[in-house]
Amino acid sequence: MMNNQSYDSFWNTAKRGFMRMPTAIRWIIGSTTIVFLIQMLGGNFVNNLLFQAFAFDPSFPTVFIQPWRLITYAFLHVGFLHFLFNMLWLYWVGRSVEETIGPRSFTIVYFSAAIFGALLDAIFANIFGLNLVIGASGAVTGVLVAFAMLYPRAPIMLFLLPPIEARYFVVGWVLIDVLFIGKQDSVARLVHIGGALSGYLLLKAYKNGTDLSVIIRYFEYLFGKLKPSRKPRNNNMSIVRDVEVVEEVEQSELDEILEKISKDGYDALTKEEKQKLFELSKKK
Repeated sequence: MMNNQSYDSFWNTAKRGFMRMPTAIRWIIGSTTIVFLIQMLGGNFVNNLLFQAFAFDPSFPTVFIQPWRLITYAFLHVGFLHFLFNMLWLYWVGRSVEETIGPRSFTIVYFSAAIFGALLDAIFANIFGLNLVIGASGAVTGVLVAFAMLYPRAPIMLFLLPPIEARYFVVGWVLIDVLFIGKQDSVARLVHIGGALSGYLLLKAYKNGTDLSVIIRYFEYLFGKLKPSRKPRNNNMSIVRDVEVVEEVEQSELDEILEKISKDGYDALTKEEKQKLFELSKKK
């Protein structure tokens, strides 16, 4: 009975932990895990079918006539460690990014990095080799760059190394890819660089006030999931122009929380501060 209780407790705990993930990250990790399990259970035959149908092929004209590969390749992985490290990095750095910019904007950052990385690889494929590309590394690199731009001083802990500020870690990460372009090491360096560049450009646009979620909101509206809310106006009510005052107070609170993250890291926030950050980020 104890063993059954422990087994049940483990799966309940795992389920609660999974459901507490931010929305977009939960969906991405869940979908990628399902695909990976299909790969593992299906063996070489299923793997080969998946690679031939969904891996990114930079050759002409495949890159144009099979555009779904620009996204589907990011759900495929070549082995357990490849899958594990991509999902761990996505969770570690992605959750604070999503909680800051919101799930829709995060989804745009993630998949834009995957797409841009694949396209950059296609541009230079004839120089550095026409190889099928799989893995979420390019998309994760875009998220990592976004994290460093939002929290440049946040410490990143690596095994047997002292804490490294996110901004320095990301520069080193990308620099390694630049230095090893063209090396025959089965790593899609150009995809990483393209993902990093996409993450940088999108976060710069976000900081300048661009609504990154507009594309997803458009499709939600198109398919009826998002409807404009129009409340009837009460002519007996007067208008109080205190919006600017409220926005100034909220911005001050947000600045204090972000300053704490930049000094001590996201995990140093209290439960109330994390909830406040999430609520304020949804209004931005």
